Amino acid sequence: MTRLPRNVWPLSGDPRTVRHARSVVRDELTALGLAPDLVDDAMLMVSELVTNALMYGEGPYELALHADAREVMCVVVDGSPLLPEPVEADASAEHGRGLSIVARLSDGFHGCHPQRYVTRPDLVGKATWFALPRHGPAGNVVPIRAGV
Repeated sequence: MTRLPRNVWPLSGDPRTVRHARSVVRDELTALGLAPDLVDDAMLMVSELVTNALMYGEGPYELALHADAREVMCVVVDGSPLLPEPVEADASAEHGRGLSIVARLSDGFHGCHPQRYVTRPDLVGKATWFALPRHGPAGNVVPIRAGV
């Protein structure tokens, strides 16, 4: 059996996987020494991405975290080839604000693109991601990456 890198977790299609993903992100980012506010933001954003993957994507699902000296990137991969399209959120609607929340909390450092799975490299899905600076908010930085 191939051993998976420590920073990748297969996710089930069960709605309880959202809670599991939040817990993984909290534990991993706290261990990296990120500020509690950034950890809370990351937990909310991963919640949105995993929920969207379960609602609109297809299995299998996986969560990956990548950290370097400057930032932490969180990636949720699902098997649907359809890229998410942001919609104008109706304040009274139950759904439709997730990607707006991710865009705002990540200061625009987010996106979606085709992606091979880490847990199953023979499969291609889509990765929906966000990045956060390791040492405090980015401030008024103009993002150079395209968002969703």
